[in-house]
Amino acid sequence: MSSENGRDPGERGEQLALIRETVRETRAERAKPRTWRGAQLADALPVARVLVDKGPVHLDKLWDYAVPAAMDADARPGVRVRVRFGAGTGRVREGRREGGGLLDGYLVERIAESDYRGPLAALAQVVSPEPVLSPELLALCRAVADRYAGSLADVLQLAVPPRHAKAEAECFPEPPPPPAPPAPGSWARYPDGPAFLDALARGGAPRAVWSALPGPRWPGELAAVVAATLASGRGALVVMPDGRSAARVDAALTELVGQGLHTLLVADSGPEERYRRWLAIRRGAVRAVIGTRAAMYAPVADLGLVAIWDDGNSSHSDTNAPHPHARDVLLLRAVHEKAACLVGDLGRTVEATQLVENGWARPLEAGREQLRTAAPLIRTVDDVQAARDEAARVARLPTLAWQTARAGLARGPVLVQVPRRGYVPRLACERCREPARCRHCAGPLEARSNDTALCCGWCGRETPDWHCAECGGTRLRAQIVGARRTAEELGRAFPEVPVRTSGRDHVLDSVPDRPALVVSTPGAEPVAEGAGYAAALLLDGWALLGRADLRAGEEALRRWLGAAALVRGQAEGGTVAVIAEPTLRPVQALVRWDPAGHALRELAERAELGFPPVSRMASVTGRPEDVAELLRAAELPSGAEVLGPVPLPVPDPGRPRRPGDPQPGEQWERALVRVRPGQGAALAAALKAARAARLVKREGAAVRVRIDPPDLG
Repeated sequence: MSSENGRDPGERGEQLALIRETVRETRAERAKPRTWRGAQLADALPVARVLVDKGPVHLDKLWDYAVPAAMDADARPGVRVRVRFGAGTGRVREGRREGGGLLDGYLVERIAESDYRGPLAALAQVVSPEPVLSPELLALCRAVADRYAGSLADVLQLAVPPRHAKAEAECFPEPPPPPAPPAPGSWARYPDGPAFLDALARGGAPRAVWSALPGPRWPGELAAVVAATLASGRGALVVMPDGRSAARVDAALTELVGQGLHTLLVADSGPEERYRRWLAIRRGAVRAVIGTRAAMYAPVADLGLVAIWDDGNSSHSDTNAPHPHARDVLLLRAVHEKAACLVGDLGRTVEATQLVENGWARPLEAGREQLRTAAPLIRTVDDVQAARDEAARVARLPTLAWQTARAGLARGPVLVQVPRRGYVPRLACERCREPARCRHCAGPLEARSNDTALCCGWCGRETPDWHCAECGGTRLRAQIVGARRTAEELGRAFPEVPVRTSGRDHVLDSVPDRPALVVSTPGAEPVAEGAGYAAALLLDGWALLGRADLRAGEEALRRWLGAAALVRGQAEGGTVAVIAEPTLRPVQALVRWDPAGHALRELAERAELGFPPVSRMASVTGRPEDVAELLRAAELPSGAEVLGPVPLPVPDPGRPRRPGDPQPGEQWERALVRVRPGQGAALAAALKAARAARLVKREGAAVRVRIDPPDLG
């Protein structure tokens, strides 16, 4: 018999009653942080203003909550909290509002008295005493939300990574002392390069638009800019378009200043490690950050430099609401935090050119002699002539391109760039490949049915009697061949040479310095080890140039320059053959390697047409009745012009539904709203207020609003 079985039954009953009472007390203690019923409030500043992590724009405000005395020490501005939201005014007990669902939020400030005269709910919980939302980060996110007609909660979801308690418990060491100012090195190739580095090292805040020379040196030059900023005792932030380019700059900076002063902030690190690095930045243990798009919000202490590379890359535009662009966010940070700014690229975007033209930034360029030394030889082949070339029947290569590839393979790898699947022009002239555009607004023309009537994709006007403004032709075409088929054809043309592919499914980081054909889609080109590629072929140029987009020429030139910059310089025999109409402006800019001149002419045309970045524009997308109602309700600025609406293409039912796609069976329309310069803030505020009013009244379905949409095709 056990000792328990030998006990008196009355004693066992008392023990069970004691256990039940203990369980009741434990449950009550666990429930207390949820309701804080009857709890004493903090003596000083008993009201907390909380930003609730709830996205709709009509809830974009601060909400007041009571601070229990037990939370007084931890409830500091910037910490994560949990609150009860949506209880209504009828659920009040013992002077405290109760009920509602538990939501996450951020404590923004503590005040002595609330403007709301009714009963306040208490904070349910301080999730962590870590102040993750600093006043500087809050001001930045507020500015981004206002600029893009979004809610502050949506921006904070992009800016502050999810919490991991294990990372918060870690202690971070003090950062190493500032390094010595770097030597100019290859920056001496630019007339103003050494002076720019010197200004950063002395604590200045210069602003420049940098047109980098082709070749492999730009990661080291970008690292030198960061090192010069660190030498002044300040922090630096660099945003790259993808993890591959970020890793190259990170490796160059490690070689220059060593470990401990900087960190790499990319999604591939994983949620916990990324949050750990983010905390190291916030606590001041790391002074420099190199990362992808989300790093634009990194809380770098004493920020002295913001820099962005390849600002025309579509990956810099966030796919989540309110869709901010990294370039614009960094420009806001440069202004608010009085930091230096560097917009760098092998090419030049129209937006960067506008910064130079209005005097906000200065150009940072090399002389023509240096450019001729670093750039490869560019040769052009008209794709109309290529179609008549006997050699093109073997591997879709005209004689000049075939000879360029064969000569390059004798000295090293050859890059072949093919437009990725999906870059298909809507309509272009069959004779000269000039995109078919509307006479009214210069939008792309498209055929929506089997009839011959053409309609504008922007304003919806019909053009029944279209003819090409360049050559007078009346016939249209649209055709493209993908990367996989190109690789098969090249394999037959060069049977003794290995063929490697790099694209969306499998992206190569680098290839060996030995003869091979590397077929890549734009943006996925691997780096050739050693001196670089011996030659490059840029195929199907008309497919990039003929895209139904306002930025088609700028984007084609950007992609060509990215591929051509991987080729050896002309002095080392590097040659690039581009299959495109030689007389077109982007092709001529590539031949001369003059992206700045091309961007300047594009900017002049945008100013004449009244399109961004000269003007501000918003797209409004949704069901036809909802778009019309929103535009009627919005108090748009004076002089605002509405283009459209026009119907959007119905998504392919076979592919997964993407964010922003219409519901199955729905036909959506899109309208463009254009305003004069200086009215962008008023446009964003008007559209945001109209959306909020519709949500409050629960009128119709949601309407998507996007400020300065990157794709107007």
